[in-house]
Parts: sequence; C-alpha cells; structure tokens
Amino acid sequence: MNSASSNLTNNATAASGAVSPTAGTPAAPAAAPAASVSPPVASVNTTAVVMPVANASPTFSPLYQQIKALITQSLQSGEWKPGELIPSEVELAGRFKVSQGTVRKAIDELAAENLVMRRQGKGTFVSTHHEARAHFRFLRLVPDEGVPHYPESKFIEVKRVRAPADVARLMDLKSGDAVIFIKRVQYFDGVPTIVEELWLPGLIFKGLTAERLVEYKGPMYGLFETEFGTRMIRASEQIRAVCADAGAAQLLNIDLGTPLLSSERVSFTYGDKPVELRRGLYLTSRHHYQNELS
Repeated sequence: MNSASSNLTNNATAASGAVSPTAGTPAAPAAAPAASVSPPVASVNTTAVVMPVANASPTFSPLYQQIKALITQSLQSGEWKPGELIPSEVELAGRFKVSQGTVRKAIDELAAENLVMRRQGKGTFVSTHHEARAHFRFLRLVPDEGVPHYPESKFIEVKRVRAPADVARLMDLKSGDAVIFIKRVQYFDGVPTIVEELWLPGLIFKGLTAERLVEYKGPMYGLFETEFGTRMIRASEQIRAVCADAGAAQLLNIDLGTPLLSSERVSFTYGDKPVELRRGLYLTSRHHYQNELS
C-alpha cells in the first residue's frame, strides 16, 4: 500500500502571508427594420434547438433542457437564494411560455442533481448545505454501529499560501495563485478519525480565518454557502488504501503503518467550476465509507 504522505502534503510552506493560526466617426445609421418586434419574456424555443458546433454534427437540446438551463442560471445568479422557495411550476411555465409538464421535467432533473428539493404540500426550494440531509451528502464515513452524526473538528493550521503546481492544476488555477490552506483533525465521539487538508481559491474565500472556522458550529460547506456565496453542487473523488505515516499516526493516535483510507476530492460549484480540493485520511476501525449507487 502507498504511504499516506503521498496523499497528504506534510507542509504548505510557500506561504505569502499567514492567517492567524488560531488560525472616432459615428457609424451610419442602420436601416430601419421592417416591423418592430417586442422582446420575448425568455429566450426559449418551442421545439428542440440545433446547436451549431464547428467541425461537428449538429446536436439537439430538448425544450426541457433549455428550461433547466434557464432555471440553473437563475440559481447561479442568486435570484433565488439557498433555502428559498422558487416559483411554482405554473408560474415558471407562464414565465418561459412553455407547458407545465416541460417545467416539471426540468425540475425533476434539478432535484435529482440536488440543486432543488421538493417538499410535499409546500413547493420546491433551493437546496442548501444547512439541510440535515445535506450534511452527509459529501461526508461518506459512517459508524459501523449507531446513527451517523457529524464530527467535531480541531484545526491544526489555517493560512494563505501559493498554490503548488498539482493543486493549481486540479483547481484550474495558475501555479502560485493564492489559496487558503486548512489542515484539521475530525473526531467522532472524542476519537480522532479523519485528517484532512483543504485548498480553497484565495480570491473567493478572502477573509476566511481560523477564528471564523472555530466560531462556526455548522457544517463547513454551510459556512462557504452563507458567508462566501459558494455552494458545492458536485464532487469528483478518488479513493485508495494507504499506510499511516508518522504524521498521520501521531494525529490519529495509531500505530505507524496502520491501514487507512485515502481520498482526494475536487468539489465544484455552478458552471462546473472547481472551488475546493480536499485530501483526507480515514481511520476505518469503527467506521466505513458508504456510497449509494443509482
């Protein structure tokens, strides 16, 4: 098995500054149009649209996919905030000049992607990381016995550094761009179980400090959503087995060489923009990694 040190950097030393470790000529007028046309409420075709692509065969975008894209644009722009009720299917159908069934199909896909959440008898709401069920969407380590619950965190290091080349590549940044580096240990029932290192774009998360992380009692993604306007909507993750190196063994209070689960995750916000790189080491003597496939 690979060494844990190959998955977690031992030091983020290229710091550029540390956050408190507690953490011309007028153109000729155009010819008048033959007739004036009022602009539509929303740019939506009533039939499948052909999207021209250079040197490629035409592709077709079904009408409900166009509606889905328009609703997603409204979510991304903040027209409807996380946790807020969005307009009803009837209202959206009137807004986009399409059938209610078309809107329903678009919302079905958005709900399946966890961008919105339906509540029986209440309507459809923008999903938020503050929902109880959202706490475990990205945290897949659950106890072998008992009810899943959120761990407590102890922050080891929080500082602003220059992005290493591998971090910059995964986060679509330039090597040397500013990032926030966070290292923490997470405890389940007082037992150290997870060692994590996180990198966040310094421009987006400017002002994030160790003090703010310690003060905030909810899930970290809830803080990112509320105070930095960044919502994680999907993630790509790689998992492998490793042996605990000296650093991990000390932090997790385990023997050198103890088997650990190593994960590397890149989380994305709207527009498929990477906004977090997270590398973790998981002790699985009392927990297991759970994922539901559908």
